[in-house]
Amino acid sequence: MNLWTPQTGNNGNGWQYTYASDKIRGFKQTHQPSPWMNDYGMFSIMPVTGKAVADQDGRASWFSHKAEIAKPYYYSVYLADHDVTTEITPTERAAYFRFTFPKTDSAFVVIDAFDKESYVEIIPSQNKIIGYTTKYARGRLKNFKNYFVIQFDRPFTSTGTWVDKDITRGSLKLLEQKNSGAIVGFAVSKRGEKIQARVASSFISQEQAEINLKEIGNRNFDQVAAAGRNTWNKTLGTIKAESKNTDQLRTFYSCLYRMVFFPNKLYEIDAKGKIMHYSPYTGEVLPGYMFAGTGFGTLFAHSIPS
Repeated sequence: MNLWTPQTGNNGNGWQYTYASDKIRGFKQTHQPSPWMNDYGMFSIMPVTGKAVADQDGRASWFSHKAEIAKPYYYSVYLADHDVTTEITPTERAAYFRFTFPKTDSAFVVIDAFDKESYVEIIPSQNKIIGYTTKYARGRLKNFKNYFVIQFDRPFTSTGTWVDKDITRGSLKLLEQKNSGAIVGFAVSKRGEKIQARVASSFISQEQAEINLKEIGNRNFDQVAAAGRNTWNKTLGTIKAESKNTDQLRTFYSCLYRMVFFPNKLYEIDAKGKIMHYSPYTGEVLPGYMFAGTGFGTLFAHSIPS
């Protein structure tokens, strides 16, 4: 239903990741079919150290492709300016983040809900952040929201919300037209200590985002990654290509990998096990399947009644 990407471009830039770039601003949930169509329902997560800084320029970190691993089911990169390694492994509607920090009492994770209208709420008693983003680049969408939930594995040592570059300590709720989000702090007692976060989203409701988070279940990061590897092996293994030229095989399977990105599954499974979807045509939540998006420079949505 969504994908995750390191973000090198500015918020709103359709060229969200370019190989020639050397700074990452965050790790973005994306539904983007192409750079020309741009994105919708996006938000990002970024670890920082030393100083609580939230805006996309201040939090950006230099990185090298030599310290970057990109696989269909797993991504990892070392953020040099913050001395943090970020790892991500996904399910269909959720993702598992693992941040490896240095020893510090000033470790932070920034949530960027982008501009237009965004909502964030920090729930310290549950080590949780919830919210939604209404950001989209094309069309006229009624009642559009991408609800998200971020569940951390440890308590926060500090909390704050932010608008543009201004951070307000201890504020738990924020609704803004400007670029806004949340920032939470942690104390890391030894180098190599890991902070983990499980993330999910929904186009239907905040409650449905919590249901979608259950895709991860009680599995740990490595178990989710292993399941993703099996899924991609099965998917790419549906076609057997043979060649004595390794580069040709790499090209073929790289193209197959990209081809199956779209259309996105925009339907969700509710608490009663029913197939439901948000309709971009009416702004209603309706029964049945919904698929959307193609990477060929156009955008389509197709619903199938249940």
